[in-house]
Amino acid sequence: MNYYYITGTSRGIGKAFADYLLDSPSNKVIGISRQRSIEHPNYRHFYLDLSDSIALAGFKFELHANAKKIYLINNAGTLGFIRPVGKLDASVIIKNYTLNLIAPSVLTNAFINCYDTVDAEKVIVNISSGAGKVPVDGWAVYCASKSGIDMFSRVVDVEQKIRAEHASKSVHKSFKIFSIAPGVVDTEMQSEIRKASKDDFSRLENFIEYKVNNQLSDPATVSRKYFDILNNTDRIKDVLSSIKDYD
Repeated sequence: MNYYYITGTSRGIGKAFADYLLDSPSNKVIGISRQRSIEHPNYRHFYLDLSDSIALAGFKFELHANAKKIYLINNAGTLGFIRPVGKLDASVIIKNYTLNLIAPSVLTNAFINCYDTVDAEKVIVNISSGAGKVPVDGWAVYCASKSGIDMFSRVVDVEQKIRAEHASKSVHKSFKIFSIAPGVVDTEMQSEIRKASKDDFSRLENFIEYKVNNQLSDPATVSRKYFDILNNTDRIKDVLSSIKDYD
């Protein structure tokens, strides 16, 4: 049996990914989010506000005796208010960093701790963004948090490779971690972007055109691409990539 823990399964890419995985009876999906929108015999849900640091710290993964694969997909994220630094609310900055960067870091730490000695294929996938590599005005916290999760992923990868070198006789498999950007996807986040003020976001017209010109990818299509990539992790050559690298 394959087990997939996915954050943010109530909508967007997270829901599309869960729906796609649940087409196979060999997959069990465990959703982690504030709301539930999936009903399926192979689906379980943990109601958790990932921006609540206290609740987040108390989350525990479960052992699965018959696991062939165990995945953690850190998908949940928020753009927050699109405003330049100096016009942001302090509580929003804290909440957004918690959801976008602290939550996946805490969950990854707990995931590795729980399954360290489990003999299964163990993979962590962080849903990254091109915004983590290119500065976008009005998106300071989002850009910084995505850049942070990219570096966090790179460090975990280095640690796992060092562990593998020093424990070559160990029977336990190490963890694989990837930070993969989905491109521009037709989600609620895109809708929020198009509502921004031009005074706060110089690229507003570009994102309006993405929608008008049908340049936004469908979440279901994107989720299938992710699955195709992750179904053969040996083809992933770097920790950081984008799904367009595999087209």
